[in-house]
Amino acid sequence: MQNRIDTEKTESLIDALPFIQKFRGHTFVIKYGGAAMEDDHLVERLLRDVVFLEAVGINPLVIHGGGKAISQRMREMGKTPRFVNGLRVTDAETIAAVEEVLDQVILPRIVATVKSFNGEAEGFSGRDVFLAKRLPPVPEGKAMVDVGYVGEVVSLELEQIREAIEREVVPVISPIARSEDGDLLNVNADVAAGAMAGALKAEKMIYVSDVLGVMRDVKDPASLIPRLDRDSSMRLMDEGIIEAGMIPKVQSALSALEHGVNKVHFVDGRVPHALLAEVFTAEGIGTEIIP
Repeated sequence: MQNRIDTEKTESLIDALPFIQKFRGHTFVIKYGGAAMEDDHLVERLLRDVVFLEAVGINPLVIHGGGKAISQRMREMGKTPRFVNGLRVTDAETIAAVEEVLDQVILPRIVATVKSFNGEAEGFSGRDVFLAKRLPPVPEGKAMVDVGYVGEVVSLELEQIREAIEREVVPVISPIARSEDGDLLNVNADVAAGAMAGALKAEKMIYVSDVLGVMRDVKDPASLIPRLDRDSSMRLMDEGIIEAGMIPKVQSALSALEHGVNKVHFVDGRVPHALLAEVFTAEGIGTEIIP
């Protein structure tokens, strides 16, 4: 039995070899968020996979979310979280809480966990990477809503990020930004990841969250759509099948593809080693979007 098990493990490594050879030296931008960030065991398992990517010569970059932790912090402040089209309505008190949670709690936690697995990681506040402008009011039904200190990325400062990648260090970046006036802005982490992937011309952008991928019916796992392109993605948004928080994910994925990213993946971080299964197997496990 032991010999059979060892052989199976060896065969798995051999099966992964063509993918390791293909992607060695390429950059993967990984957006990590959702409930997959709320369980310490899931966090450790995902970040161990990131260290594996680094160890085999792939250059992973992590942009993390933190929505649930931010919402909890807001409730502690006596504020009720509100979202419009997947964007958090962010006033002056809320943006301070966003910075606190992202830069002082989640970012150092991820860096420390990567290092605990003998990986190399360095944390970067998004305020030093992303330059953004405030979003205009966004539609909610027939009304237009001012979402406050929420930004869209207009440019990136990549010198430190590229230098970290060249040193084979995993950059870990929070999704906040600064405006030309020096204001802090809350940037949707999916949008930030898309902007980063496009700017770096990443080989892959991978969304790791708490959903299987893009589904026709979120209550039916069997409705998972394994592959989409631009036309089919736009059609599903028009039909309302892609909705709510999935909208900025898919929109940023399409933008990244337009800017030279080869492929975008959506995987469920609650599935054991979902990241490795998507990268190193022919079948994959989530949804991929191609140009």
